[in-house]
Amino acid sequence: MKQLPLLFFFILLLVQILSCTQKNNLADPLQAGWKGKKVCTILEENNKIRTLKCVFPPGIGHEKHFHASHFGYTLSGGKFRITDAKGTREVDVPTGYNYYKEKIEWHKAINIGDSTAVFLIVEPK
Repeated sequence: MKQLPLLFFFILLLVQILSCTQKNNLADPLQAGWKGKKVCTILEENNKIRTLKCVFPPGIGHEKHFHASHFGYTLSGGKFRITDAKGTREVDVPTGYNYYKEKIEWHKAINIGDSTAVFLIVEPK
């Protein structure tokens, strides 16, 4: 009989773990790519940060993904079609643009401009 409460505890724990994974089964920006190809590479990773460089030539996008807290900087701007929970919009992202977001639940984007856009994404750990 003592094993029953322990078994019940492990079943509840398993259910909790599975529900957490199902809530966010999206790729992060490094894992997400475009049509099976990577668009981001790791420039630096240590126990404090991960820095990604993401390159989007014209017609290349970033499939649906999420972001944890991060700082972003545009090395080379471009025009994007972005889709998220708010809808779809076209955005001109200028060179030198920077921002900080606590998180992005999900979004996807495609470079609809005629120049290659390059972004740095710095994620604190």
